[in-house]
Amino acid sequence: MFIQVIQGKAADPARLRRCMDRWNEELQPGAVGYLGTTSGLCDDGTFIALARFESEEAARRNSARPEQGAWWRETEQCFDGPVTFMDCAEVTQWMGGGSDRAGFVQVMEGHTRDAGRMREILAQSGDRVHEVRPEILGGTLATYGDDGFVETVYFTSEAEAREHEKIEIPDDLRSLFEEENALMGDVAYFDLHQPSLSSPQK
Repeated sequence: MFIQVIQGKAADPARLRRCMDRWNEELQPGAVGYLGTTSGLCDDGTFIALARFESEEAARRNSARPEQGAWWRETEQCFDGPVTFMDCAEVTQWMGGGSDRAGFVQVMEGHTRDAGRMREILAQSGDRVHEVRPEILGGTLATYGDDGFVETVYFTSEAEAREHEKIEIPDDLRSLFEEENALMGDVAYFDLHQPSLSSPQK
């Protein structure tokens, strides 16, 4: 899997949402290898979209389509200032990956000194996490550049996520969480209170 993360300050959220809806309706059917998108607006006006493709090649093919270029020229006008793109060629899905059933999504961005160990921790803790945090539906860990990462966690609802944050975690699982937190360093958190979740039309 390949994930492209698009991020910027929304100047016109309503128009931006219309552009995203139009992509799903008009451009998505021709996007070969497209797997889905998670997107949303944060409280500070930051818009984030994580577009998933089968491969980097599939994402490049989509970007090269003339209709994609025309769509983006219109869409980028909805932003205030520059838009950043993070191309993540290494993606790990845990607990089945993302879920279109999520009512709340949290995106974490940062830099890590050991992405491989982060992946190992997610693999080790997956089943146990579901036992103690049933509101977590799954997630992805995507890396880019030398040490950048974007981890996305999908929850049934924000209320359940906040409530379960308070529960006591078993010692063995807590030690894994603490190790992961240490590997993540300084993290920027982006909460998508009303995520838009789309998958290819069948």
